Amino acid sequence: MLRWCSRSIFLQVVVGLLLGIACGLSFPEYSIQLKPLGDGFIKLIKMLIGLIVFCVVVSGISGAGDLKKVGRIGLKSVIYFEILTTLALVIGLVFAFSSGIGSGANIHLDQLANADMGDLAERGKHMHSTTQFLMDLIPTSVVGAFADNNILQVLLFSVLFGSALNLVGEAASGISRLINELSHVIFRIMGMIVRLAPIGVFGAIAFTTSKYGLDSLQHLGGLVALFYLTCTAFVLLVLGLVMRLSGLRILPLLKYLREELLIVLGTASSDAVLPQIMRKLEHLGIGSSTVGLVIPTGYSFNLDGFSIYLTLAIVFIANATGTPLSMSDLLTILLVSLITSKGAHGIPGSALVILAATLTAIPAIPVVGLVLVLAVDWFMGIGRALTNLIGNCVATVAIARWEKDIDTTRANNVLAGKEGFTFQPRKTAPTVHHQQF
Repeated sequence: MLRWCSRSIFLQVVVGLLLGIACGLSFPEYSIQLKPLGDGFIKLIKMLIGLIVFCVVVSGISGAGDLKKVGRIGLKSVIYFEILTTLALVIGLVFAFSSGIGSGANIHLDQLANADMGDLAERGKHMHSTTQFLMDLIPTSVVGAFADNNILQVLLFSVLFGSALNLVGEAASGISRLINELSHVIFRIMGMIVRLAPIGVFGAIAFTTSKYGLDSLQHLGGLVALFYLTCTAFVLLVLGLVMRLSGLRILPLLKYLREELLIVLGTASSDAVLPQIMRKLEHLGIGSSTVGLVIPTGYSFNLDGFSIYLTLAIVFIANATGTPLSMSDLLTILLVSLITSKGAHGIPGSALVILAATLTAIPAIPVVGLVLVLAVDWFMGIGRALTNLIGNCVATVAIARWEKDIDTTRANNVLAGKEGFTFQPRKTAPTVHHQQF
């Protein structure tokens, strides 16, 4: 039992989670000082994200052989992301209005007047500009994109670099091998960092429990509960249907990803599991080029949990402040949210900034109402990260099936537990037998 515990990241994270809660309740003053453990773990992960995306995307495109395939995967990904994101936004609106969340709170705007939300509003007011969004995709310099860890900009450069390597062919084979070998080193470093996950989860949970307490959600408990209910319904019904259409089931996939989901639960960040998620999807029988294109793109464009959060939070603020919403306001919320939610992953304090950006496009709703969700943003951030991650994994499965780039027999065997997974850097590219359907 002890040997299994020492090897199982899943059990270690569970232990770290429980110890963090106990420490936060028993030693609140001490636990406040443990915040750097969680923050440090996230920073260790984030320092490699840009390199990981670059290596994986470049290797995937340069080794794909046919740039038409890359284009097809990209187009299918965009179509899928827009459909699922729109569904998430609509479902959020439906749940918000059917529950009447925030109604009766009777919060007056003068109660919020002293809240310092000006900075968020200023940072968010230009986010709903499509032109600005497209211009922000282009980095001032390649080095700057990596230095700022701007995933969208790194992704753009990676696609161009990988496409160029593909076109040059054999003359650039040395560079392709170098990048492939670099990816092995980066994944080895990531494997070392992942072993620190239980410590990071312990520090993050201890700090949160000591600061907010178990009863900290009482005043906004309805909003948090509704958010998690909506996310659960979206995952089981919408994403469950997508998995069924792809020939697989959602619950075995969640079980297969349980270690990564637990790390996200403790850290409220899906960055921490990006490399391992990509390796697990390859192990599932999905082609590395599909995984390498869909997952990094999905981290910025396929934010299902974030979309649900946006619509729920906006309706909650409107109801709590007694602001009536017209049909044109609802349509504006949907259209603007489709744009503002893109690229949120790369923005510090993204949830509140993007929420501010969306609210500035709807004059009827006071931006200062953002202060109402500040107290529970961290708790909702966990649900956002979990739903986003699950949504991107399901997207990869669906697009791989659409592209006929998945071995469904192997996938079913892996999800049934017949083929185990160990996070080790591979020496050669994974062999995937593609099954027609």
